[in-house]
Amino acid sequence: MTFSKKLLAGLAIIPAIALLAGCAGGSGAGAAAEDKGTEANPVKIGVVGASDPYWETYKDAAEKEGIFVDIVDFGEYTQPNPALTEGEIDLNQFQHIVYLAQYNEASGEDLTPIGSTAIYPLGLYSTKVDSVKDIKKGDTIAIPNDESNQARALLVLQSAGLLELKDGGNIFSTPDDIIADKSKVTVTSLEASLTPTSLPDVTGAIINNDFINDSGLKASDAIAEDDPSDPNALPYVNIFAAKAADADNETYAKLVKIYQDTKSVVDGVVENSGGTAVPLKTPVKDLVKSLETVQKDIKAKG
Repeated sequence: MTFSKKLLAGLAIIPAIALLAGCAGGSGAGAAAEDKGTEANPVKIGVVGASDPYWETYKDAAEKEGIFVDIVDFGEYTQPNPALTEGEIDLNQFQHIVYLAQYNEASGEDLTPIGSTAIYPLGLYSTKVDSVKDIKKGDTIAIPNDESNQARALLVLQSAGLLELKDGGNIFSTPDDIIADKSKVTVTSLEASLTPTSLPDVTGAIINNDFINDSGLKASDAIAEDDPSDPNALPYVNIFAAKAADADNETYAKLVKIYQDTKSVVDGVVENSGGTAVPLKTPVKDLVKSLETVQKDIKAKG
């Protein structure tokens, strides 16, 4: 899951674990925890975009450290968290903290971040105009329809001067919060993977990083985007997620470190993002605290 210029108040975009080797039940697919990471019983990591070249690099790097990994591909953002909850996979790496918080609150689950990967700007793309200033009154912009990315997309459009949101907008904003008489564009919400294919039918689309290449565009083609360097960006840091019971699993923690510290992997992530990814090594305690804060905010909002 997983996020402009000068926006990130709604800031993707996602990127520990706790089953110790002697415990049972924390490894995915019912496998014995002490065997997890062997060639016969690899750690299964769910991702969106398994064909990205850096995943093969990552698998090789993990194997050199004695950990075998199986990258499990999912076509939609809605799939990897339920798969992790059900034990079909051991970890996932596709989402930011806001997305995870919304899943946990909606499902009553307790998935948790065990390490950061990077933060990705969320961009506005168009095949019809070359600049935001060329967008006309009444034009339509497509945005992702999942809650976290929808709110972030609206904030990108507000930052670009294309619409205005009630009370300035936040990570919970929806199209209902658009102030129509103060906004230049209208929006249509689509499943995230469909926003690139909507480009022939709309003036522009907010496209998640995972789908930019599939659209035939490059990240550098964005005509607006949010700012990953904003200190308010933490909720949109991408993470590795695990079951809460696996939050201290040493093998899983080592896999996070391999991802963060292997130069060829990091370089591959940045290259695959068109140079937009900002690799991070955010302390796990900060990720967990951010998750707790966002979940509290979701509860308060009702």
